Amino acid sequence: MAEADGKSTVLNGGSDEKEPGEDQHKEEDASGSKEGQTQSSSQDAPRETGEASGDKPMPDVEGETGTNGEEEEEEDTDSMDGSGLYSLTEDGERESEGGRRERAKNKDGGKRAARKRNRPDTNHSTSSDEDDDEDDEEEQKDDEDDDEDMEAWLGAELSDLRGPVWRAVPSLRSREIGRNSHQFVRRVCGARGLVQRLELQGRLERHTGCVNTLHFNPSGTRLASGSDDLRVVIWDWAVRRAELEFDSGHKSNVFQAKFLPHSGDSTLAMCARDGQIRVAELSATQRCKNTKRVAQHKGAAHKLALEPDSPCSFLSAGEDAVVFGIDLRLDRPANKLVVVKEGDKKVGLYTIFVNPAKTQHFAVGGRDQYVRIYDQRKINENDNNGVLKKFCPSHLVSSESKTNITCLVYSHDGTELLASYNDEDIYLFDSNHSDGADYRRRYKGHRNNATVKGVNFYGPCSEFVVSGSDCGHIYLWDKYSARIVQFMEGDRGGVVNCLEPHPHLPGMATSGLDHDIKLWAPTAETPTGLKGLKEVMKKNKRERDEDSVRHGDQYDTQLLWFLMRHMRNRRPPRARREGADADTDESWSSPDSSDEEEGGPDHVQCMSS
Repeated sequence: MAEADGKSTVLNGGSDEKEPGEDQHKEEDASGSKEGQTQSSSQDAPRETGEASGDKPMPDVEGETGTNGEEEEEEDTDSMDGSGLYSLTEDGERESEGGRRERAKNKDGGKRAARKRNRPDTNHSTSSDEDDDEDDEEEQKDDEDDDEDMEAWLGAELSDLRGPVWRAVPSLRSREIGRNSHQFVRRVCGARGLVQRLELQGRLERHTGCVNTLHFNPSGTRLASGSDDLRVVIWDWAVRRAELEFDSGHKSNVFQAKFLPHSGDSTLAMCARDGQIRVAELSATQRCKNTKRVAQHKGAAHKLALEPDSPCSFLSAGEDAVVFGIDLRLDRPANKLVVVKEGDKKVGLYTIFVNPAKTQHFAVGGRDQYVRIYDQRKINENDNNGVLKKFCPSHLVSSESKTNITCLVYSHDGTELLASYNDEDIYLFDSNHSDGADYRRRYKGHRNNATVKGVNFYGPCSEFVVSGSDCGHIYLWDKYSARIVQFMEGDRGGVVNCLEPHPHLPGMATSGLDHDIKLWAPTAETPTGLKGLKEVMKKNKRERDEDSVRHGDQYDTQLLWFLMRHMRNRRPPRARREGADADTDESWSSPDSSDEEEGGPDHVQCMSS
């Protein structure tokens, strides 16, 4: 799932409003933090309060583009971006690097025990009290050193937040007189002040399993969702009503369901853990005519990539390292484009995305640290395994830790690539840079470990980065400064996987381990106060560092996760396969497709392997 960036400053609007379950999470986070801090230490060890030390208001230094001089000079007290800034590191938003705090405390505890064993036997309580005071002072000094390390980590690679580029009153006044009215919605959707006011609007409840995929149709009027219950639901999300529900035809967890563009919302492409790529034909009378299999991977298929202007072609990627190009106009729709390899070793894939500006280019990511870009017109597997170029954070190129890319997406204009790494951070690359170029931005603070977690851009011009997290929260970073501007509780089950911004309105839909879909809109009266963020960030970082130390236990952790989800979603296999009368296994698969199918209906959403 995704983690909040460590930053030296973060927006704060001083909101007293609480997100659902906020108090409960604050207590849990505080409890977890205190437990970690006091382990192996004396009862007198000081604790961080985690309270903010003070607000530093950010002046409005930039007016709306295209506003006349009189409007720029006018003080806009209603500006939606009139929020303050915090320094996370000022308030103790620090944490041990690499689990150093726990190890240091254990080490210091051993030293104190050794000192006590070596002390001469004396009945003078005064001497004993002095020794205890010395131990406490040494422990406090060690904690301060670790806090300084955490402060340095949080404050690294950050930039200053820009002044507001959209102001409510001047922008509304301009729209009233017809000036720049065509730009109004785009500026509103990309306004930081509205992002800071996002709050939960409602839930869509129909599925009986974890919701793994969300996708708005091009007009934004319908929302498709797919789940572990093997069903797909088409929602009229504005009135919170399910318009159509049908069996996907898959035999295991549905991972993606997407409307094909320019198809009149009549064609839906789907992929799942069983490796099948299926297409559903929908009628105007709110029913599913049928679903057909068009390709078959030998492993789970996690993602589909749509071509922005094509109603009949798309790409799929699977854990078998194969990328299929699928054209529904052909008798045999599936064509194997490439088998992704590093040297002679196949690289299983978790994610794929087509460049919206150069539709012949697509990027993939999976079970290694490299983002690979291919050009469909000239893939020669004998020349660099067909790769056009690949990117990787420089510190991960030779890293011994096993890192995977769980999700990647292009920006609105195709110039940037965003990649989320398993139990690492989120990185922004310039897709126009040469092969091997390093990242441009780094977004820190979330946790992406338990599931194949998504990441996305938010805003019409990709102004923000949004991700879920294993802690159950949603994080939004300002893309340019890499600072957190919004932090919301997104899943009571503990993990947020999917984040789908609305294509034309300021809002989004999210889902995770909970069986519902959550809708968010900027309706809060005051900007977020980012309450509880510091303690959650510290907890995420501490857990990540501890896991990295014992990375050899990775497979045991994944097995435990699998068993927990298996028991939670356990249902009789036959009951799951019944009722698919409208579906068919009629296959359009190519000779490259495999009839191997993996698992059964009780498989859970894939965690990184």
